Amino acid sequence: MLYNDVRRTDGGLQEAARFLTERRGVSIHPEALRKKLRGLPGESVDIDLALLLSEWMQTKAGGAEYSHRWLQTVNAQEGMHCDVVPEAPAGGWKCEISALKDKCLKLTTKLGRITGLMTDAAEDQRITEEEAGPLLALIRAARVILHRMERNVLRAVGKGRGL
Repeated sequence: MLYNDVRRTDGGLQEAARFLTERRGVSIHPEALRKKLRGLPGESVDIDLALLLSEWMQTKAGGAEYSHRWLQTVNAQEGMHCDVVPEAPAGGWKCEISALKDKCLKLTTKLGRITGLMTDAAEDQRITEEEAGPLLALIRAARVILHRMERNVLRAVGKGRGL
């Protein structure tokens, strides 16, 4: 996954190797990086290198969309799931309770759409790739809203506006 994402990023392995060389102060040839990313015998990518590559991808057009996909994959393999959650406004919302209510309405709307898609998809007792794409996108978006709601709750309590 990380190998493919680095390759598809503007500049590819050549620029990634250059970035890593500059950031770490240790030279790495693009071919050596390719071997590590492909996991050839005796080669592997450590977490620090993967995080640096994520940082590099985020600086490239469209790279932020997939720069952490490798981390999500590793987490899923270990039975953990994570989502990229957009940053909150500095200091949080003026009224965390209002923000929570707004997110609750958005979540309810997404759950309604999920229910509709799921009902249509499951009608024939199977889910196709075409049906899975939109369904998964909505499920992931709902999870992000839940993460944001959790953040609002914690800020509300911290601001003394308990629930």
